[in-house]
Amino acid sequence: MGFDVVKHLQTKAIVVSRACRLLGVSRSGYYKFRNSPTRPIRDIREEVYVRAAFNASHETYGSRRIVLAVRSQGLNIGRYRVRKLMRHAQLTPRWKRRFVTSPNSHPNVRVGENLLNRQFSVQQPNQSWVCDITHVGTGRGWLYLAAVLDLYSRKVVGWASSTKLGGSLVIQALDMAMVQRHPPRGLVLHSDRGSQFTGDAYQQYLHRYGIQCSMSRAGNCWDNAVMERFFLSLKREWLWPQRYANQSEAAKDIARYIHLNRPGFCGGSNL
Repeated sequence: MGFDVVKHLQTKAIVVSRACRLLGVSRSGYYKFRNSPTRPIRDIREEVYVRAAFNASHETYGSRRIVLAVRSQGLNIGRYRVRKLMRHAQLTPRWKRRFVTSPNSHPNVRVGENLLNRQFSVQQPNQSWVCDITHVGTGRGWLYLAAVLDLYSRKVVGWASSTKLGGSLVIQALDMAMVQRHPPRGLVLHSDRGSQFTGDAYQQYLHRYGIQCSMSRAGNCWDNAVMERFFLSLKREWLWPQRYANQSEAAKDIARYIHLNRPGFCGGSNL
């Protein structure tokens, strides 16, 4: 603002040194300001939108989600353009963490083949689902979350949370999904090789409903990348910026996220 006033005073025949002294700004800073190219109004306007979306996400959104947020406000903008504006504004998302692979099941346990084979784009609902378990830290210990996604819509179709990790948690999430969707026999359900998925209860459940069991290759989290991305988005956008006093508080907040980001979903937790 001060440099703009100095520029205006120059047109009134007031020397630069005196104007800078009166306004408390440096001469070198003024000349740098005067000689720098003026940013187009378009750049400034679009950066305001990008900054607003970035700040609203608690500094967790990357360019992909900022594009969606800005477009929802009526501004037509591409991802390359958003990346450029983010670099100029030095907007770097927080909470970047690497994927952590789940521990493999016992080597003697029989696991399912990788039927999904990273075919994440499907032609109709209830053709292929993916599921997994993650955990959330609270002041009173871990909260475990099991979720099931339909690859067609990328929506949560079933979920359950508990203070205890076990095969029953997955079954509860599947029960919700089955009640909501009533999938046909032959549905492919993909997971990793965790013990909750290789256990008898899970395998018998799939057999009873005619569900085809698909499992990731050993130590390969990318075979279940859609599920990994969902959990990563949940944590980066919603959970990591928070501090939960107990598991019940975290479960309620997870429910809010699922309802806000998966319109039309109905469900709850067992906490």
